[in-house]
Amino acid sequence: MKMIYVMIGLMFAANLARAEFKMGFVDTQKAIQESKLGKKAKTEMEKEGEKKKKELDKKKDDIEKMKADIEKKRSVLSEEAYNKRAQEFQEEMYKFQQTVQKSQNELQKKENELLAPIADKMKSIIEKLAKAKGMSMVIQTNPVQQSIVYGSDDVNITKEVITEMDK
Repeated sequence: MKMIYVMIGLMFAANLARAEFKMGFVDTQKAIQESKLGKKAKTEMEKEGEKKKKELDKKKDDIEKMKADIEKKRSVLSEEAYNKRAQEFQEEMYKFQQTVQKSQNELQKKENELLAPIADKMKSIIEKLAKAKGMSMVIQTNPVQQSIVYGSDDVNITKEVITEMDK
């Protein structure tokens, strides 16, 4: 009886050894940037960024005018008045820095909101393509994290992912 289990185990191991392991890769950043959904998200982010930039530029100009005014009137202001204006300037600078940080956080949140559904869709497309091509694994790569030293074109599914995302 033990011999049967051993033989079955050996047959199973032999079949596993013959099973082909096929791996692919996808440049997720390129897929996002070149897909219609990614381009739409980028355009929306650029509009939002430009809007925030205009708001911040106006506040920055106001602060620079305030600083110039304080410096211009320094010689005619009493020490106490100058110190009061300088303190007000410092407070405005602090508020501006907080506003900049808040704007950056809002832009990051907006980007995450725009990219999350794209990433979800991409993941399901990658799974579908990998199964259709008989791939056991797909590795993500991008220009920042180049983890693929070499990969032949037949296992690079980036273009196919873009095509499927654009459908």
